[in-house]
Amino acid sequence: MSNSTRTELFYEPEAVPAAIEAPARSVAARLIDNAAVRKSLLLVLIAVIWEGYARTLDNALVLPTFTSTVVAMLQDIASGDLPQATVYTITLLLKGYLAGLAIAAVLTAFASATRIGADLLETLTAMFNPLPSIALLPLALIWFGLGEGSVIFVLIHAVLWAVALNTHSGFREVSRTLRMVGQNYGLTGMRYVVRILIPGAFPSILTGLKIGWAFAWRTLIAAELVFGSTSGEGGLGWYIFERKNQLLIPDVFAGLLTVILFGLIVENMVFKLMEKKTVARWGMSN
Repeated sequence: MSNSTRTELFYEPEAVPAAIEAPARSVAARLIDNAAVRKSLLLVLIAVIWEGYARTLDNALVLPTFTSTVVAMLQDIASGDLPQATVYTITLLLKGYLAGLAIAAVLTAFASATRIGADLLETLTAMFNPLPSIALLPLALIWFGLGEGSVIFVLIHAVLWAVALNTHSGFREVSRTLRMVGQNYGLTGMRYVVRILIPGAFPSILTGLKIGWAFAWRTLIAAELVFGSTSGEGGLGWYIFERKNQLLIPDVFAGLLTVILFGLIVENMVFKLMEKKTVARWGMSN
């Protein structure tokens, strides 16, 4: 036999192409991707449209310009009238909102613990949730008289049903797997509620908090308009009502603008921060 020499073949590895770098994005593209910048631009656009239409209309009693509204707002801030009315309204809102949350927590706990509690909550919600809170104001005047008690009563009604219904629905939608995990860890009572039910249902709870806040804010301003006309005192609602009677229309729009700005602040700072620290952090948002 002849010895055969095996030829060894060597292959040089192909060069790995360098990673393709993403092209540098312009400053304008990065700004457009920022939600805060986009919303700010929309607000500026609305202000420009307001200013242009008001100047075209040229009737300050119907629609003052945006600039005259801002000037009136700055003057009333300097005089202290607008800050005083705003603080009064926010204080009253917090009292009613927190009281509504406390009662909603009790009802939801009862509904989650017993079947009769769930039936009671569903029945009461079906009865009273469609009822506008401001419609209860005449009864509140009879029961509690002129003062904060009547306003807080209608605020509780505005907050209670939305928060209780969304929280109870969220508890029922917590997955069976998550419930079993809590039971396997031996969680019972309040520990089970705090560590399993509330985190699992928090998207629904947060929705209820937002809806309850919006209902309470609108109800309070409307209630203050009525109370302002009867008792001669109040917050932003009274401020708007009083300026309307004096035909200070830029001041009226300054009050309305304050209501809008406070709503934007609460929605984009308070609730967005809560969502970022909870729902988004836990991976429960889309």
